[in-house]
Amino acid sequence: MPSGDTLFDRLRLIRSPNIGPVTYRQLIARFGDAKQALDALPDLVLRGGGNNMKLAEPQLIEREMAKVEALGARYIFMDDVDYPVLLSHLENAPPVITVRGQIKFLDRPTVAIVGARNASAGACRFSRTLAFELGQAGFTVVSGLARGIDTAAHVGSIDSGTVAVIAGSIDVAYPPENRDLQDAIAERGVLIAEQPPVTEPRARHFPYRNRIIAGLASGTVVVEAAPKSGSLITARLAAEAGREVMAVPGSPLDPRSHGCNQLIREGAILVQNAADIAELLRPMDSKMVRHSLKNFAAAEPVDENVGQDHQSVINLMGMTYVSVDELVRQSGRSQAAVQMVLLEMELAGKLERGAGGKVRLAA
Repeated sequence: MPSGDTLFDRLRLIRSPNIGPVTYRQLIARFGDAKQALDALPDLVLRGGGNNMKLAEPQLIEREMAKVEALGARYIFMDDVDYPVLLSHLENAPPVITVRGQIKFLDRPTVAIVGARNASAGACRFSRTLAFELGQAGFTVVSGLARGIDTAAHVGSIDSGTVAVIAGSIDVAYPPENRDLQDAIAERGVLIAEQPPVTEPRARHFPYRNRIIAGLASGTVVVEAAPKSGSLITARLAAEAGREVMAVPGSPLDPRSHGCNQLIREGAILVQNAADIAELLRPMDSKMVRHSLKNFAAAEPVDENVGQDHQSVINLMGMTYVSVDELVRQSGRSQAAVQMVLLEMELAGKLERGAGGKVRLAA
């Protein structure tokens, strides 16, 4: 944590409106610490064309910090030594995660196991055995604590090291029938949440949870998944992050196998047991070394005319996503100048970020 920075200031910055993972990192890089970024926000919002900036209420942050402490949980920020190294490689990695449990498991080789909520009994038994054998081979197993395959994966690896990433907050049990399992993982494994306390899981939270699952692991295994399911989203996110995607084949007569079979057709690696997975991931595990996070390096100064920068960049944008590099090329402005304009627009609620670092005007 930078000198002079405080946990309170960092949380207040993260919890303020329109501050996403990319925006947070850019603000820290440009202003040095969260306190100076908070002080600069009102002016940045006005320059981006928005109204006065409404920061997160101090009392809400104080209550959140007290709640996390009372739960026996802790915050891990992206530049902390305990932050999972593979997760930090994601472009939109969460700036802070709330964690309960044995964080030593976050430092081991990790594999994700995901699949259908309405999985067959055979697939659940297979996933439980697979997770157990991977645990015996020295892997930490990560999943999303959902019904079906996720639950089986956690049960199989609870004694060797399991990580559950939940869509809601650290103090909310979901699904309700997994309350005991969630409590057990918080004691014997690792429970991770991105959302602040007292947050019930909503549909919009699950894709964010899925990116953390994919980001924590060097490879993701899919066991039974229907087309367009959340498990396939996790697999896609893993592929986009440069991780291995593996799938267990199933009967073409079972709709729950169509997603896995489709993944294999599209290039996912067919696996049938823990040995297949271990053989594939061991070479990648040797590259898991900690590094200094370049995300918090000081940003280059912007000395160009701000008004001209805004107009030239905005004129190039529309409702279709475009890469930042393309905006730099066509606007003729520097990378730093364009990034500053986009930062101000996002804070003003006038810009949306998409996959691959692309941006567009907000609807």
